Amino acid sequence: MINLTVGKPHKVLLRYILPLFLSVVFQQIYNIADSVVAGKYIGQEALAAVGNSYEITLVLLAFAFGCNMGASIVTAKNFGAKNYTEMKSAINTSLLSTLAVTLCLMAVGFASAKPLLKLLNTPSEILGDSLAYLYIYLAGLLFLFFYNVSTGIFAALGDSVRPFIFLVISSVANVFMDILFVAVFKMGVKGVAWATFICQGLSSAAAFTALMLTLRKVKTESKPRPFSKGAFRDFLLVGIPSTLQQSFISVGNIALQGLINTFGTPTIAGYSAAVKFNNFAITSMHQVGNGVSNYTAQNLAAERRDRVKAGLCYGTLIALCIGLFFFLVYFFLNRYIMLLFLNKGDKQAISVGHDFMTIVTPFYLVIAGKLVADGVLRGAEKMGRFMVSTFADLALRVGLAFALSGTYLGSRGIWWSWPIGWGVALVLSLVFCLLVIRSKKAPMRKEDCE
Repeated sequence: MINLTVGKPHKVLLRYILPLFLSVVFQQIYNIADSVVAGKYIGQEALAAVGNSYEITLVLLAFAFGCNMGASIVTAKNFGAKNYTEMKSAINTSLLSTLAVTLCLMAVGFASAKPLLKLLNTPSEILGDSLAYLYIYLAGLLFLFFYNVSTGIFAALGDSVRPFIFLVISSVANVFMDILFVAVFKMGVKGVAWATFICQGLSSAAAFTALMLTLRKVKTESKPRPFSKGAFRDFLLVGIPSTLQQSFISVGNIALQGLINTFGTPTIAGYSAAVKFNNFAITSMHQVGNGVSNYTAQNLAAERRDRVKAGLCYGTLIALCIGLFFFLVYFFLNRYIMLLFLNKGDKQAISVGHDFMTIVTPFYLVIAGKLVADGVLRGAEKMGRFMVSTFADLALRVGLAFALSGTYLGSRGIWWSWPIGWGVALVLSLVFCLLVIRSKKAPMRKEDCE
């Protein structure tokens, strides 16, 4: 466990965030493997089916992210304040709350999966495979949630290494199982889904077991409570806005997916491939923001407000470097990258992916700053301001997508809505963030310069 309230901020952040970033790399390999295997070993329709279902799974991931952030921030606050009894009570509360949320989502998901796919204008030729993939994904939802909450708690304790190790093992296993189930056993899209199910289960069990063993070593003055009303309130204070942020973005993406589906299967396939790579980049920068959230929460709890501004600056620099790397790779090599998912004969789908990447990727440097500023707002529990920025981005992206796609731009109009929304959201997030760190700052301590 790493105390984020002492030491040079740039060294502390870099050491802490690097494993988080590498975790994203392997998490995206985990996700991308499904689409690569579907597109290469089954066909364009299978890739479209997996990509079509993916937008619905992002809504479920939004709830997992909310639980992750709620558990993470409430744990980091108590850890930073060295209140270990309350920290354990908060962790117990977070786990029970996550269990309840997961069971409710599974029930709603199984009941609404087919109507949702039809609402998305899913073409009839991919409806069956989309539904099969979604049902198996829902069956493994408990694994997904407990893995996310366990790793969120580890991150709050300053331990970003062990979750990375679990994810590496799970991601590598997922690639091999995808190929085994699809190429060898000929299970089609169901094989892709079952590979994910099994690997998520293994990574969840490993992370949760390691967390329990770690917490046993933390000594407390009194017995932690199984459920704390105060911790539950704090969990909801961060968890609900974080869930809403991701949910509304996902709902917006579902609306966009429905719009994209009207352009036909090649457009769906091209977008499905390109958006996987886009999510790789965005999630990588988002993870930097998550790291800054825990850094901010620990330092505010320890009354080290002076370190928050430094965290914003260095976190933004790290995110900008990541964004620049992905921009250069995607912008200049996108046609070659698309061939990981598609065959050379899928020219229309490749062209769609090329358009998406050349329009969106130059603006990664914009979204990088926004995501880190959001991290400070979450860590400071300024969730109202955080939500205003998020809704502005969402409203602009969805509204402009429908407006511009009806012009001569066609599907390219959808892609142009992304950078416009990001630009407005960046301005709002930075203004709100600067208001948080403007208050009187304590002088830098000696140990911060060593």
